Amino acid sequence: MNQPLAYVNPQAKVAANVVIEPFVSIDKNVIIEEGTWIGSNVTIMEGARIGKNCKIFPGAVISAIPQDLKFAGEDTIVKIGNNVVIREFATINRGTKASYETVVGDNTLLMAYVHIAHDCVVGNNVIMANAAMLAGHCIVDDWAIIGGMVPVHQFCHIGTHAIIAGGTGVGKDVPPYTKAARDPLSYVGVNSIGLRRRGFTPEVINKIQEIYRIIFIKGYNVSQAVEIIEAKVEATPERDEILSFIANSSRGIMKGYSKVREK
Repeated sequence: MNQPLAYVNPQAKVAANVVIEPFVSIDKNVIIEEGTWIGSNVTIMEGARIGKNCKIFPGAVISAIPQDLKFAGEDTIVKIGNNVVIREFATINRGTKASYETVVGDNTLLMAYVHIAHDCVVGNNVIMANAAMLAGHCIVDDWAIIGGMVPVHQFCHIGTHAIIAGGTGVGKDVPPYTKAARDPLSYVGVNSIGLRRRGFTPEVINKIQEIYRIIFIKGYNVSQAVEIIEAKVEATPERDEILSFIANSSRGIMKGYSKVREK
């Protein structure tokens, strides 16, 4: 840890075996736990809480103040879990008085140039590819994958095991287990490959597909589809997860599948 070319504020709490490369800057009111590696030219600002065995690559900036004109200097934090990989030039901003924290869960991979804005909550085992960006107050549930150069509108919710194609603008909520793509954002199927890799059985995947055929393919509006699912589809954890997600969606869910019109 004793790197003479790095600056570590005396008030920072850094575990003894943390590796700090040259030209790192670590401010006061920072906690960094055991086994974490911090690459050169990383800036860790006031309010960072970084877990065990993380890897933070050169140029990343953690816990800068929010890019929010309503921010008034309140005491807020960034909370990063264990085994998180943060690649080059990623930026993670502190929370505001809305929630007082920005959170990144365990085992998450944030690729180069990712941005996570104030008051976001990113779950465990999430992958955000290069230059994916979350505006403020977004929620990304466990195991979601966000493709490269995807901008996510503030207050959007991305469900567990969902996958979003690179370059897709996200302005609506993306329900669990789905694939999302196109402009405007649309349902393009169930993330069956990802679900198989994570141990979901073919029977469970088929039931998820049946639910989304009712929601997105058969021409019902969302309220009608929910009524049909509640009445006719057997209750399972996956069914209940989907229904709960829709019931709690503040921005509304993405569009259903439709063929591209010929010009």
